[in-house]
Amino acid sequence: MSATAKKSSQARKTLQLVLIAVAALVLAGNFIIKSLGDDVAPAEGAEGSALSALDSLTVREAATKDGYDREADFGSAWQDTDDNGCDTRNDMLQRDLEDIKFSTGDACEVASGTLNDPYTGETIAFERGENSGDVQIDHVVALMNAWTTGAADWDKEKRVAIANDPLNLVASDGPANMGKGAKDASEWLPDNQAYRCEYVARQIAVKTEYGLWVTPAEHDAMEDVLTSCPAEPLPLPTP
Repeated sequence: MSATAKKSSQARKTLQLVLIAVAALVLAGNFIIKSLGDDVAPAEGAEGSALSALDSLTVREAATKDGYDREADFGSAWQDTDDNGCDTRNDMLQRDLEDIKFSTGDACEVASGTLNDPYTGETIAFERGENSGDVQIDHVVALMNAWTTGAADWDKEKRVAIANDPLNLVASDGPANMGKGAKDASEWLPDNQAYRCEYVARQIAVKTEYGLWVTPAEHDAMEDVLTSCPAEPLPLPTP
């Protein structure tokens, strides 16, 4: 092959490589633009989704915390509101833990088990005793938050119900639960991002079930989370 032919062949190969590279960049650019568009575009929640339910909640500023008293207003922890012979904490441990063992001679009291913690994504070994607090039962809608978004006007029976409702309860990492405190979604979300959609959806389900409102900041934070998962279903109340 002559030198001229070799140069021509090399030029064609170089051009082909350039065209391939340009095509790849175009495709990548389209993908990035589409992804960004998906992230920023408002999501329309389908019927039955948490996002759709969020749109139906009343939005108003929080009421005062004055008068709030956890035990006086929501009852002592934990009660047996479903009359199954077990208190709510042990009911939730039985529901959320794996490899459960019961205390000797007690069909209710959970002695040990394993929690796949939704808030941190970590696996926690639970053992009743001095380290029982490693696993706590979180009120997904904190009781003080409930108080300032409608529960202050309820009777005691309804407040006790929300405090012991499995829909509003999740076994979780103790320190994470303590860190959350009474914060709403605008102030606190689980470190485990894979659980945030489900977490916010459960808060919306509780607020829908009990007729609570959301603050403007709380609404916006919930909407921001659900924009990435607009089809996240609204959890159903426990039968």
